[in-house]
Amino acid sequence: MNTSIVSAEWLHNNLNTENLIILDCTLINQLLKLPEEIQKVQIKNARFFDIKKKFSDVDNEFPTAYPSKSQFEKEAQQLGINSNSRIVVYDANGIYSSPRVWWLFKSMGHKEVYVLDGGLPEWVKKGYETEPKSEKKYTKGNFKVKEIESIVRKFDDILENLSTKKELVIDVRSEDRFNGKVAEPKEGLRSGKIANSVNIPYTEVLENGKFKTKEALKPLFKFLEKEQRPIVFSCGSGITACVVYLASENILKNSKAVYDGSWTEWGGRTTE
Repeated sequence: MNTSIVSAEWLHNNLNTENLIILDCTLINQLLKLPEEIQKVQIKNARFFDIKKKFSDVDNEFPTAYPSKSQFEKEAQQLGINSNSRIVVYDANGIYSSPRVWWLFKSMGHKEVYVLDGGLPEWVKKGYETEPKSEKKYTKGNFKVKEIESIVRKFDDILENLSTKKELVIDVRSEDRFNGKVAEPKEGLRSGKIANSVNIPYTEVLENGKFKTKEALKPLFKFLEKEQRPIVFSCGSGITACVVYLASENILKNSKAVYDGSWTEWGGRTTE
């Protein structure tokens, strides 16, 4: 496949594909906002990918921080994931946290990973089979990490970029948050933006819980047509940055990365 986004129809038609693993990547705090019939079910045979507790550095002061190679490898193996697994990730919110998991696997060197467009709501809307959520044990997989550091940015990289301006930072928070007109959701975190960054709210790449078509997305990225620099996506805590990263995959040829700490780290560690 030449895209990282797959439809509910495609997944339904390929459920019996050898080596297929379906991962439910829903953030629990987001799940509680959803209708009860969505909260309690999963796509048949889906495995829960716990972003917060198992695939983040829980010792880091910032939320959903990038995990170590050894942690990611161990937890992926515990889910029964192998090096030859074809992975489809989905979110009960439609499109929210699943692109983060797509990017995590991509950064760990796994190429066969795809995002279900529209997530669980789209799957349910189509009338495809679900089952009650359940915890299971899996045969340990042989997944191995081959980290690709070039698509990950840390605080010092962004700090250095203030003077070099070698990369363009795209902030995907809402326009009001980007412009400091509203308070940040995290209590005590200052408002503002990274100097020289530009704004593309992540909601602009979505429509009814799914990605907009390539043709509908092109105007959104048109102002970047002559931009030759690598692009770094940032957001509040490194989740929705991955939404716009994925949306731009088949449109922008620039090399791309995600600032993992995003505004929560930058706003917490800097004063301007």
